[in-house]
Parts: sequence; structure tokens; C-alpha cells
Amino acid sequence: MPGVGPPQYGRINASSTVQQVMIVGFIGLGMMGGNAARNILRAGYPLVVNDIKPEAARSLLDAGAEWAGSPAEVLQKADAVVTMVYGPKEIAEVVRGPTGFLSTSCAGKYWIDLTTSSPKLMRELAAEFNAKGGGPVDAPVTGSVDAAIRGDMPMFVGGEDEDVEKVRPIIEAMGEVRRVGAYGNGYVAKLVNNQLWKIHAAAIGEAMVAAKLSGLDPLVWWEVMKGGAADSFVLQHDVPSIFAGHYDPSFPIALCLKDLSLIEELLLETGSRHELTRATYDRFREAGERYGMGAGEMTVCKVIEDDAGIDLRVPGDWVEPWKVQHPSETKQAS
Repeated sequence: MPGVGPPQYGRINASSTVQQVMIVGFIGLGMMGGNAARNILRAGYPLVVNDIKPEAARSLLDAGAEWAGSPAEVLQKADAVVTMVYGPKEIAEVVRGPTGFLSTSCAGKYWIDLTTSSPKLMRELAAEFNAKGGGPVDAPVTGSVDAAIRGDMPMFVGGEDEDVEKVRPIIEAMGEVRRVGAYGNGYVAKLVNNQLWKIHAAAIGEAMVAAKLSGLDPLVWWEVMKGGAADSFVLQHDVPSIFAGHYDPSFPIALCLKDLSLIEELLLETGSRHELTRATYDRFREAGERYGMGAGEMTVCKVIEDDAGIDLRVPGDWVEPWKVQHPSETKQAS
């Protein structure tokens, strides 16, 4: 994002010879999408938004975005549309629904999808969008809500080179481009990324509890694990949510189970063994049944913690991921 400005789109205004900046649409304004859309606004793009919950758009509209009443209307008003919705059912409705993309002209339009979804379905949707003259790019994200706020999400980007380069500055307004080849590979990368993430999250609970019961202080355990063979993003980023006792509700158990179901679907398609993934699904399901589907992702560790009759709280100034600030706001505050 630093140093990247909005691309100039190849259209000439009827009343001017000055090229226009691309107009960007954004559909799906949840915890991650809302913050990603705000960074597109920060980068200087005119923004058109839509969400199944209109109230989700309020802060963006107050900041200068324009509302559109349907996905088709977003596509009509924008040059490129970013989508980040719940899952396969929702993104299929955005594309194929009665007021979806395919109900209007797609010619010359770009579609950048950030949804965690089925690679098989998304390749079908992309082919349909492409057949109507559009340029599809997949760019599912990893990281957490704090990365969405800062605008530095790693993004698994697939698609035709020409399409990717045309919308690269838009993607870079939200995060870091990690090129993965052809369209659809972004979804594969995202699913196997989340496979490892969820397995490690579940394993961390067992390791933390065993360490404490054996006399190793949780904070000492955490510090000595970092930088060694046991290290990972999950260990670095998510263990503080266990210490704080909130277990990070910005990514609830319901989303974890949705992702794990998509991961298993992919693994079944490949015919590869996945006993660890199945065991991880069962542990997350147990956490959801015990604490509710809206509980934070790291309650998968609380299951082990509670069954052992201990707690893993550690006093400290643990920053909640959803409360971090964008760098521009941090500079203003200082």
C-alpha cells in the first residue's frame, strides 16, 4: 500500500480529456470486509458499497462511500468490485442471484473475491463472469482483523496476469499480494492455510495445559516457544487472547467450523488422508457446543483448560486485535 495510488482507468470522461480514477465497489462489510473497504477509501478510490445488512455500511457512507441496493447495481456503478461474504452460498447469490452480477453487463468489469469458499464453485462462477466479458481475480486473505485494519493482510492472488495487474493497486490498498498462479489457486491456498492454522490452534491448548500442569509458567512457556520449531503465527498472535481470557471473538467458532467443512470437502475431492483435520473439526465442534457458536476461535483451547481445572490467565496489557488502529490514526494520535 505505501506509495501506491489509485490506477487510472482507460475511460475518457465525455466532458473532459482527463482519465478517471477507477471506481471500486465492495460487497460484504463485516468485521474483515468493512475494514478492507475503509482502506480502499483511504487510498483515494471512489467507493460504492452493499451489504445484506444496510446498517453495516453506515460508517463508510459517513466517510464518503455511496450505497447501491444490489450486487448488480454495484457492478453497474463500479469498474472493479471486491466481494468478501460469508461463504459459498452467499457468493453464489452475489453472482448468480436475480440481482447478481450475471443479471447485468459484466463487460470490461473486474471482480476481486476475498471470500473463503470452494475452489470448484469459484472456478465455475469465474468462468461465467468471464464468459460475459469480465475479469475475475481471486484474493482470499489470511491474518486477522488487525491486519485488515492496518491494511497489511497477506492475500493469495490468482488470475490472468493482465487482470491481476489491472487491479493490483486496489488489492495493495488492502494488503500484500502473494501470487499463486491461475484463478482458483487462491482459494486452495486459503483453505490449506486455514487447515494448518486450525490444527495448530487446537494443539496449542493441549501443549499449554500440559506445560502448566508440569510446572512451566504459561508466560515463560510462550516466550521460549517463540522462534523455535513450535513457532507459528497462531502461537505469536493468538496465545495472548488466551492469556486475556477473551479467546478472540472477532473470529467465532461458527466461522472456524464453516472453514473446516470447506477444507474437508477439498480433501475428499483430492482423496488425501486427513485424520488430523477431522480431529480438529471435532475439537472445534466440542468448543462450539460448550461455549456457543459465537465464542472466540481460541475457545478450542479453553476446552482442555477447563477439563484440566486450571486457567491460563496471565496479567498484561494484551491488545485486543479488533481495537488496533490504522497507521494513519496512530500517527495522528502521537
